[in-house]
Amino acid sequence: MRFTLRPRSGCLVLCLSVSLLTLLLQSLWVPPEMTREEPAGAGRSPEEQGHHGNSVRRLALRLEALSSQVQRLARERDTPQPAKEELTNLLQSLRQDQEGLVRSVERELQRMAQKLESLGHQPHTPRPQDDHRPQTGLREVCEVPEDPVYPHCAEKVEFLQARWDSDLCYAFYGVDGTTCSILTYLSEREDFCPPHPGRNHSAPPWHQQPRTHKEKAEVRTTLRPLYEVFSGIQGPAGRFIRSRVERLSTCWIKAGHRIRENTTKTTSLQKRVLLYPGVLSGGAGQRFGAMVDQGGPLGELVQWADLSASLFILGHNLTFITSQNHLHSVIGAAPGKGSCPIQMPLPFDLIYTDYHGLAHLQGAMGLAFQHYQCRFRILDSFGTEPAFNLGTYARSHGYNTLWGSWRLQPLQYMTMFPHTPDNSFLGFVSEEAMVEQEEREEEVEPGPYRKDNTAVVYGKQDYMWQGKERYLELISRELETHGTVYQPPGHSPQLPSNIINHGLLTQDQFLQLLRRAKVFVGLGFPYEGPAPLEAIALGCVFLQPRFQPPRSSENSDFYKGKPTTRQVSSQHPYAEEFIGKPYVWTIDMTNTTDVQEAVRAILRTEVKPFTPREFTSEGMLERVHAYITHQDFCSVSFPTWPPESALRIHLGPLGLSCVSVCRRASLVCEPALFHHLNNPAAFTRLGLSCSSMDQEVDNHLFPAYSPWGRRCGLQRERLLFSCAGSDPVHRRLCPCRAHRAGQVALCPDCL
Repeated sequence: MRFTLRPRSGCLVLCLSVSLLTLLLQSLWVPPEMTREEPAGAGRSPEEQGHHGNSVRRLALRLEALSSQVQRLARERDTPQPAKEELTNLLQSLRQDQEGLVRSVERELQRMAQKLESLGHQPHTPRPQDDHRPQTGLREVCEVPEDPVYPHCAEKVEFLQARWDSDLCYAFYGVDGTTCSILTYLSEREDFCPPHPGRNHSAPPWHQQPRTHKEKAEVRTTLRPLYEVFSGIQGPAGRFIRSRVERLSTCWIKAGHRIRENTTKTTSLQKRVLLYPGVLSGGAGQRFGAMVDQGGPLGELVQWADLSASLFILGHNLTFITSQNHLHSVIGAAPGKGSCPIQMPLPFDLIYTDYHGLAHLQGAMGLAFQHYQCRFRILDSFGTEPAFNLGTYARSHGYNTLWGSWRLQPLQYMTMFPHTPDNSFLGFVSEEAMVEQEEREEEVEPGPYRKDNTAVVYGKQDYMWQGKERYLELISRELETHGTVYQPPGHSPQLPSNIINHGLLTQDQFLQLLRRAKVFVGLGFPYEGPAPLEAIALGCVFLQPRFQPPRSSENSDFYKGKPTTRQVSSQHPYAEEFIGKPYVWTIDMTNTTDVQEAVRAILRTEVKPFTPREFTSEGMLERVHAYITHQDFCSVSFPTWPPESALRIHLGPLGLSCVSVCRRASLVCEPALFHHLNNPAAFTRLGLSCSSMDQEVDNHLFPAYSPWGRRCGLQRERLLFSCAGSDPVHRRLCPCRAHRAGQVALCPDCL
């Protein structure tokens, strides 16, 4: 007879079973003080020495973890479908592990019986034990198999024999130091050894794919449920993220309606998405969060808030966490230091995190990290170039840094601005652009945009102002100049006397100040933040310093160690290159004449609010939707998006990167199209005659042509396809493409 249990009923039955088994073990526990006079090693083999006192605790640990998981599933009554799936995965894992659990219980019962017998017949003379001789039929004799299909089995067994007690997770999975338990673990949890005779071979539990969701992602018309997703985020950072989403909710919803009208043919499946900003986790997260109220950087938080709103409006299922303990719980990490794989299939289709979170995931997932890394998306403000991403190449070619070497697809890194085409441009939304867009839609005939002759200085901490006194004095002669510098209690910032300082303002107060201002003044730092775009969206002109020579990892402490070779020509290169005059003036702030002429020219110019489409709410929704629909980093095939029809092949001159080659042609470099150029036919199409075709050398500049000797080089490592990079001896073959108006990330045929 078969019974069908609902998820909640199944949870209760399983909880009861686990509790009964725990009580059984507790009843059999012999306190240490009862065996104080037992001779060392009595009745136990040398292999058992040191493990006896811990075995029951290991079993209790495993049962406690299973019990907590089941109880958590039982509490999730409001989401029955995910709970049912997690319960199914848990039951499958428990069934696969039950044989080992039963053997462990049998061994423990036998040991308890021996101990009780020894207490009744003291003195007891220990008899020699053969490490390989079975005891009362319960001990197994296991030999390390030699199987060419599993060439690393013996090596892994030897490692665990020496290190099995270095991480609690091995005991959690039933390893007790014996060869048999190690072989069971390596065959059923890590797949390094063949299965035991008589057992069916199946993939490890974490390797099995859960049932695919078929639910369509429908554009949502409210953000209220998202606020519940944010409920677990504490501190100033959490308040900032939630308040930003709430403040702009009407704009997001209206943009969602427009997206739904324009993307009816490309509806995607609903994704289960985890958002984990590792920078907000732990003590470091508390310090970062505290800086929010002291003028610290807000760019990362702006991006996390806008990403959350975008994914939710597009209809996806979100989980947002900022705790490492919570991370371990939702991904099913085993207790311990993270040496072992997770207990079940990863319950998320996508995980958005940052470099800090990437390290946390690696430290929790064990072998499963590499298996699931194609699902990761890394928010990376300043970009990661391919030469830094591949560890072996980076170390041997001088590109090794603390931040690189993760061996991801370079397009999995997502930047704040489109400065690194090897990465995906995620971006954010210019807040005031959303509000202004809504207001303009309600106006029949917009009136003139009135401005005062005032300037607001971009820099919320006084160290940013040091050494800029002459520059600010020249501006103050023409414009009333305001600052928003943080003032610690009992201290006054060291600012020029002609500056009107308002202290640290709320976002609404800051935007009100910008509405009246004519100029937003850059001091050279911070680099590439969101504030200049918000100022331009309010009708301000952004005045910023030019860097000569450009800033890079070679001459700037800020960029030193970052996984990029970018040459940063100004405080905000995107504003300089993609917007430009009359909205953006880039000057030499040490040149008095240059500063004075720029300020006077700005005063004679009237500009209206302007925002590139890619920094509007609709533009970001369009971009995120395209990425989720088309980007697939888990496939072993070459990408098919953007389509080959978008390709425009260009042969660069010596010493120029593909980033520059494509930009000179008013195009952008598209790394997903490199594989179309990585063949001899591409050189022929460009009229190049090759005396040799080299594919044996790793070089992130390939495919490329060297006129000396007419040598042609093909790329043999797909992770090294790189738009960035140049040298004086190679002409690079560059995959360029056009882009949609105001949307650099998307080609005209990409939607």
